[in-house]
Amino acid sequence: MNYVIIGNGPSGVIAAETLRKADASSSIVLIGDEPEPPYSRMALPYMLVGNIQENGTYLRKEAGYFDKQCISLKIGRVTKVDSGAKRVTLENGEALAYDKLLIATGSYPVAPPIPGMDLPGIHPCWTLEDARNIAKLAKPGAKVLQMGAGFIGCIIMEAIRSRGVELTVVEMGNRMVPRMMTEVAGGMIKDWVQSKGVRVYTDTKVEAIEQAGNGKLRAKLGNGESLEVDLVISATGVHPNTAFLNGSGVHTDMGVLVNDQMQSNIPEIYAAGDVAQARDFSTGKMVVNAIQPNAADQARVAALNMAGKLVNSPGSMAINVLDTLGLIAASFGQWWGEQGGEHAEQVDRENFRYMRLEFKGDVLIGATSLGLTQHVGVLRGLIQTRTPLGEWKDKLLKDPTRVMDAYLAKAQAATM
Repeated sequence: MNYVIIGNGPSGVIAAETLRKADASSSIVLIGDEPEPPYSRMALPYMLVGNIQENGTYLRKEAGYFDKQCISLKIGRVTKVDSGAKRVTLENGEALAYDKLLIATGSYPVAPPIPGMDLPGIHPCWTLEDARNIAKLAKPGAKVLQMGAGFIGCIIMEAIRSRGVELTVVEMGNRMVPRMMTEVAGGMIKDWVQSKGVRVYTDTKVEAIEQAGNGKLRAKLGNGESLEVDLVISATGVHPNTAFLNGSGVHTDMGVLVNDQMQSNIPEIYAAGDVAQARDFSTGKMVVNAIQPNAADQARVAALNMAGKLVNSPGSMAINVLDTLGLIAASFGQWWGEQGGEHAEQVDRENFRYMRLEFKGDVLIGATSLGLTQHVGVLRGLIQTRTPLGEWKDKLLKDPTRVMDAYLAKAQAATM
């Protein structure tokens, strides 16, 4: 059996390792399009902070690890998948045959349609090369503008601020982290960040960027302000890498459409991670849930099915935990709630504490928390198990912070 995996990020590496455990003798080829060993994009901020060196971002740090696993690493960009001939073609013309193929190509950063986005000094923070370029410009005292305050933007923000720069963040949404936080929680995160010396504009966008002389850039904002900066970081969103699948016959929408075995419409082709559009645990809709826990779970499910072991995914689930300058925020499941559903909300703005629970009947379907780390595992557990809360629902409507008591009570009842 010849297994080919396109993409050597966390999904690709976990899938390759899972395949090797399930199938000791078959060929496994892991393809990446960057010159470095497989690494974690989530580790780049730690490199910018200075906590780790470049090799600290590598997913597997043991010398010769992939050789010992009999996993062949190949550098190249796949430009074509011929599903009829079961062959992938690389940019250099090389062709590789496969019996089973996994698409784990992740996402790429989307540059907003703003005049001047091609000027020097404007970078995403997505690759090791991006991080190197940012480190050269984000020197102590430098003025930095970051576009975007979503999940990725907030992670980058902490790393950039640690370098002693003067940082301004611009977000189009009406709050920070609008795709994982309620309006109240997102507003509280903004207040927290500003209390730490970072200037934040929400409901605002960058309309144009131009050269200002002396190597600086001038950004014109929608609120009428103009900022002169040394560096612009673009963190305005990502899109699944699917363009190379044109003409392959693989069905795509936002990402590669897969079933609960992570299998595409073509039986020999699977997908996992940020490129996969799978069933959502909470809503049943087909979504791209671009977070690392889902990427890891999907990779294992895909690999086991590729090896002939039938395994079903329970569905991808929103699991977001974010550290923003020391303030921990989390959201799980259907955190935005359901039409006609009930919710409980507790707000302590002064101490930056927040909890909101979303219910469907007496089942917890979503949650958002801020500054309350002790509840994180319990919230996830109650949502994933769809535990009927019974009388505990009414107690939680009065005090949502009693969720740990509810979890323990239901767990104890289940053992009787």
